[in-house]
Amino acid sequence: MCGIVGFYGPDDVAHDIVFGLTALQHRGQDAAGIATFDDNFHLCKGNGLISDVFKPKQLKKLKGNIGIGHARYTTQGSGDAELAQPFTTSYPFGLSMVHNGNVINFRSAAKRLHEKYHVLPKTSNDLELIMYTFASELRLKNLDALSVIDIFDAVETTQELVKGAYATITVIAGHGLLAFNDPLGIRPLVLGRRDTERGPIYAFASESTCFDYLGFEFIKNVGPGQAVFIDKDFKVHYKNPYSLPKAFCVFEHIYFAREDSAIHGRLVARERVRLGKLLARKVIESGIQPDMVIDVPSSGYFAASGLAEAIGVPYRRALVKNNHMGRSFIVSSQAGREDIVKKKLNPIREFVEGKKIAVVDDSIVRGTTSRRIVRILREAGAKEVYFISSAPPIIAPCIYGIDMAMSTELIAANYTEEEICRYIEADKVIYQSIDDLKELFAEDKGHGGSCFACFTGEYPTGDVTKYLRHIQEERQSHRGDKKNSGGTVPSVSAKAPEPTEH
Repeated sequence: MCGIVGFYGPDDVAHDIVFGLTALQHRGQDAAGIATFDDNFHLCKGNGLISDVFKPKQLKKLKGNIGIGHARYTTQGSGDAELAQPFTTSYPFGLSMVHNGNVINFRSAAKRLHEKYHVLPKTSNDLELIMYTFASELRLKNLDALSVIDIFDAVETTQELVKGAYATITVIAGHGLLAFNDPLGIRPLVLGRRDTERGPIYAFASESTCFDYLGFEFIKNVGPGQAVFIDKDFKVHYKNPYSLPKAFCVFEHIYFAREDSAIHGRLVARERVRLGKLLARKVIESGIQPDMVIDVPSSGYFAASGLAEAIGVPYRRALVKNNHMGRSFIVSSQAGREDIVKKKLNPIREFVEGKKIAVVDDSIVRGTTSRRIVRILREAGAKEVYFISSAPPIIAPCIYGIDMAMSTELIAANYTEEEICRYIEADKVIYQSIDDLKELFAEDKGHGGSCFACFTGEYPTGDVTKYLRHIQEERQSHRGDKKNSGGTVPSVSAKAPEPTEH
């Protein structure tokens, strides 16, 4: 999962790119990069946060009225700075591309690229495969008279050859700005516009919140299989989307997207409130009677408030977040995740001491972070702690760009709710119902459907057994013989110690 932006207007766009990426920092903290174009490509990228990578000195060199940016969240391969996006190639015309997502047929597509076009990708980065596939198809056209139809034909062939989840933005030097999605529209991408005295500025972004910050008008979502091209005269061209079933990632609504973003006509904050209200039935049926409902900041806030409203129990923000710490889920090691949880969450003892607390989080993935939160509340004097997940049990690896691509990392894939409850040392664990989740995100609003693969094991791209084996081999090779790296869920067969009273 990453954040991508692209801008095209009458003046230099580097500052808009930086501000746009800053609004998407929650989507990736490992690395960042920007490429702009005037007569040449100007590239700046490196490991770290947006504020670490882009300084005034670098921004002065990023000249050009067209450019793209990327905030990286590493799901595969190493975190080397050379793998930071954007990637560029000099032929045809000069291309620079960013993407968000995950390709699942990398090996076969790379083999075809090498055998048919004699192109050998230098890295294992999915973006390089997408870019060279598109470039190889584009160079078959009449480059002296390249048309929009030619560009869209190259996009369509790329979409047929490259399987998985991806949203991409590409600068085609001297021609314009291109964006396209995978045929199922698994990852988000939106188009916006801001009018100026010198003409319009167009922008693509992973989330609409970018447009709020920069004063852009939201135009549309880039649909499943759709391509949008803005030519050098700032005319917008559309390629009709595929007529395949759609499968937008529901985890965007649950966790990844910012709550102030609107995705396919749905405000993320409102959907999270609805998730909380759906939990009320299961909380009541469980027989627990919490004194208050609290959230795990910040993605649990709206679900917690919805639950509290539905069951008539006070909501309190009893865990205070240090906003200068990163998102623990997208830290690459388990030790790093637990360290961040310890440092970024501070309980308000006066609120929780002696109380029965229902704590709502967006999900339970590995369980170790959940256990740390329960311990924090116990140490602050909570009488009982009920851990409530606004997502159903995650039982299958995500292969579309979220860092949980091995079933051994998923506690719900290996243990019962009772065993999970013992492991995280809670008094009760309650999950969202998968049926309720599916009903909430049923086909509507012209979108078409959602991907629930991590909750059901049913993948919209078909049989992925071979890919799961490949990704497991890759991860094991990267981890080597390191122990306690977070690669497997811990044993919960032995009963955890009973919590002590404080």
